[in-house]
Amino acid sequence: KLEGLKTIAVTTNGITLTRLLPRLKEAGLNAINISLDTLVPAKFEFIVRRKGTNLSSKATVLILAGMLCLLYLQVNCVVMRGFNDDEVLDFVDFTKDLPLDVRFIEYMPFDGKYCCLEILLGQK
Repeated sequence: KLEGLKTIAVTTNGITLTRLLPRLKEAGLNAINISLDTLVPAKFEFIVRRKGTNLSSKATVLILAGMLCLLYLQVNCVVMRGFNDDEVLDFVDFTKDLPLDVRFIEYMPFDGKYCCLEILLGQK
């Protein structure tokens, strides 16, 4: 532990978090940002580029694991037009009674070669 350091956080899509969580908690982890852009299993598999991730179980286990370890939990959801913009209310419903924050964030293209205005939800 470093003097003055109050938060040690990790941002993850959760693929290996449940396996690593005990060791991370032991090392001082006290906050988790879960990147979860969809609640639809097929879309989740597309995003993480892995088959068989079993999204609904994964999301539930991640949240329960964080709660059991008494960690601060936040779900980050990148909202993209035509991909998951129809799931915003589902996210609110899924998280409304859980001890976590859900944050809807804007897609930020990191490829400087082109602009993706067609998927930015706030753009017209």
